[in-house]
Amino acid sequence: MIVKLSGFADEISPDLNIQLDVLHTERINYLELRSVWGKNIVDIDFQEVIQVKEVLDSKGIQVSSIGSPIGKIGIQDDFQGHLAKFDKVIETAKYLGTRFIRVFSFFIPEDKDPLIYRDEVMRRMNILVRRAEEGGVILLHENEKGIFGSDAERCLDLLTTCQSPNFRAVFDPANFVQCGVKPFTDAYPLLENYIEYVHVKDALFSNGTVVPAGEGDGQIEEMYRALKAKGYKGFMSLEPHLAAEGTFFGFSGSELFKVATKQLKEILRSIDAEWK
Repeated sequence: MIVKLSGFADEISPDLNIQLDVLHTERINYLELRSVWGKNIVDIDFQEVIQVKEVLDSKGIQVSSIGSPIGKIGIQDDFQGHLAKFDKVIETAKYLGTRFIRVFSFFIPEDKDPLIYRDEVMRRMNILVRRAEEGGVILLHENEKGIFGSDAERCLDLLTTCQSPNFRAVFDPANFVQCGVKPFTDAYPLLENYIEYVHVKDALFSNGTVVPAGEGDGQIEEMYRALKAKGYKGFMSLEPHLAAEGTFFGFSGSELFKVATKQLKEILRSIDAEWK
């Protein structure tokens, strides 16, 4: 197995140049673009996108995916305005040379059964998927706390109901742990045929704390061995969250990001996997 390493470089610093310098030091040739200069990707204008590309090209770093917040609104929030942001993200992705856009399946009101909102979730997701097909991009649904697709069964429901080669899964073990789901035992068997992209993040069942890959309950090594057996050649994107995490951000700093990178590489070596 030869995987491609990437990462949420905004966990290193808000400054794009510092982000890319650390990636270069760690011999990581891709980044998952979520924010630059303290601004989320949906909030930067096209002139800033052009500037981002110029900096990336000068450093020899490519974009693996747009780490967008699309779908990270309440299921009862305005959708039309959100669609306008989505259209902008599609154009940003295409300009920056990536076909992948991370998305979510809408926050569900607390203490409500997510299935109450299933029809509206599927209506909205189908619209996003159709626009992705028209735009020639691939949506990567991330399992996330508080959204419709927070467990493996509802993730599978999304992927089969909105069936499309332009709608796939990004597998986040830590998020599953924080939702009380055993990532490899319970989620991987349901989703393995849809996994297009992997987030490198681990957590503890006891309190939900995020820890370096392999130090938590995310069953990281077991999953990587299974991916290797399937011949996985996609991205593994570091999202360490080792210093702070929030609904729309995570932060590690350069030194902790390097710790997370070292840990990932050690796991890959232990299963005789390679990276580029």
